[in-house]
Amino acid sequence: MPKPSSRALATFPNPHPERDYEVRLDCPEFTCVCPVTGQPDFATVRIVYVPDRLCVELKSLKLYLWSFREVGSYHEAVTNQILDDLRLALEPRRLSVEGDFRVRGGIHTVVAVSYQQEKRARAPRRRT
Repeated sequence: MPKPSSRALATFPNPHPERDYEVRLDCPEFTCVCPVTGQPDFATVRIVYVPDRLCVELKSLKLYLWSFREVGSYHEAVTNQILDDLRLALEPRRLSVEGDFRVRGGIHTVVAVSYQQEKRARAPRRRT
């Protein structure tokens, strides 16, 4: 029996908050439902972020993405929702989300959205 989906995004402390580095996540099995026809939409969701104090835990991200499987949502709305939820959970230095949706009705859709943290005090440097 499949695990239930969840909108909760778990995090863990960034192991290197003193350094800028990218975390790149490809999620090729994303699905949601067209709000007009009720037919499934399939996409690859690509997430790239530079963590500040927190990183996303991958199992919670998987369950979060599964939570859209029965939700009617336009491509633009769901891609922006993913960015907003990750931004609130992680407060990253930079974040981009791309929804690369499969061809539907002869149209291939890619929605790209990004966020960059305003200049503020960074996480403290780790002492070694």
